[in-house]
Amino acid sequence: MASPFRVHLPFSLLFSNPTADSNPHRISPSNLDHNSYLHSPTFAQPRIPELACRLPFVSSGRKGKPPVRASTSLPPFKLFETPQIEESPFPPDLEPADPDFYKIGYVRSLRAYGVEFMEGPNGFGVYASRDVEPLRRARMIMEIPLELMLTISQKLPWMFFPDIVPIGHPIFDIINSTIPETDWDLRLACLLLFAFDVEGNFWQLYGDFLPSADECSSLLLAEKDDLLELQDPVLASKLEQQYQRALEFWEKHWHPAAPLKIKRLARDAERFFWALGVVQSRSVCLQTRIGALVQKRNMLVPYADMLNHSFQPNCFLHWRFRDRMLEVMINAGQRIKKGDEMTIDYMSGQKNRLFMERYGFSSSVNPWDVINFSGKAKIHRDSFLSIFNISGLPEEYYYNSLLSRGEDNNFVDGAVIAAARNLPSWSDDDMPPVPSVERRAAKELQEECRQMLAELPTTSQEDQQILGTKIIILFYKIFLIYYLYLGDLHVYLKLLLLLI
Repeated sequence: MASPFRVHLPFSLLFSNPTADSNPHRISPSNLDHNSYLHSPTFAQPRIPELACRLPFVSSGRKGKPPVRASTSLPPFKLFETPQIEESPFPPDLEPADPDFYKIGYVRSLRAYGVEFMEGPNGFGVYASRDVEPLRRARMIMEIPLELMLTISQKLPWMFFPDIVPIGHPIFDIINSTIPETDWDLRLACLLLFAFDVEGNFWQLYGDFLPSADECSSLLLAEKDDLLELQDPVLASKLEQQYQRALEFWEKHWHPAAPLKIKRLARDAERFFWALGVVQSRSVCLQTRIGALVQKRNMLVPYADMLNHSFQPNCFLHWRFRDRMLEVMINAGQRIKKGDEMTIDYMSGQKNRLFMERYGFSSSVNPWDVINFSGKAKIHRDSFLSIFNISGLPEEYYYNSLLSRGEDNNFVDGAVIAAARNLPSWSDDDMPPVPSVERRAAKELQEECRQMLAELPTTSQEDQQILGTKIIILFYKIFLIYYLYLGDLHVYLKLLLLLI
């Protein structure tokens, strides 16, 4: 039986070459006769693309499109590829903090954004984990709720937030016996020791990450021989007085007849000294607002106490009274790179002696320990260093005896090194110093130094007796620059020998 479906292709379509006007890939209705338009048969209707695939001279692709060639090569096996190791932006001697350090705070509503706590040979530090572009407003990187802190008001009545001291506990009587104006550290040390004894308190867990007695930087825990190495009898005397004050306080309240709930807080004096050193080196004084109450408080703030000090800090502390949280904020307009350390200023406007007394460190870049000259006079730095045979970087100046003939070994001492660091100077490789200008600048600096000495409560004669003529010799040494610029080296050496 013949199939009812027939397709008639014209003769020109089968045997003529395709041109631009006729496309063999398309069969238009005009090329089909009326027999092609029939009703659908009872079996499956054939499709024109299948017919085109059977014709060897009809292509199923688009005109002008190149054939797709699949690659038969296998991708390299990743096991044999050289791993790409990214350089860590953090210093090599630092390691990430223990995960429990984060966990104990995060379950208690602590939040940190874009920072990592790193631990090194010198203790903890906070570092940026990503780049921070400068913004017009300060950006928060850490928030610590009040419930994690230990705080006590600076003035009477003593108020604790959070209030962990129960009514009638003898620790309150000990705190109440302190001098309100001076004994803030003793009160906070007692509160810290009591927090370690409260069951379920956060500081029982956080205390594992505090520095031990051997790691604490406070000089209160230093030996007497170590204090002698400070070469500062005034500072050593103050530290000795603090040690005696703490010892007398412990002996007064931790006597053999003291209650057991007090004895177990600090069974020996070393335990109390450690708590006092932690308070002095890790606490902050901040004005807070809790409800309608605005007052200054001495505070131990966990996690924020891991921020190190800098005289040019990139962060600051801010109290958010609505949520009772302490925020660590990046300064507005501050650019932070990944791996930069986040720092705050512990005490603004204080000299190195107070930093040594409380925190156990000093800095050569402390702007408050540098003589601030009011004038614009400056001396040529390279000439000054070459005269006194001083070598090294500005923070590591030293007297180079190999450059001298041996005559001025006793001439250059610590006073000259201090003058080289503090005197305003200039240096330009393309411009040599002019002797007349340098002489004028040295005279102006010398005159300003004399005015500063005149404003001090002691006279130059008393300073000469106390300091062994070091201050007087210092300014005469500066004056010797004049003669070197005159070009008479013999006069310079003669005056040098006279001053010795």
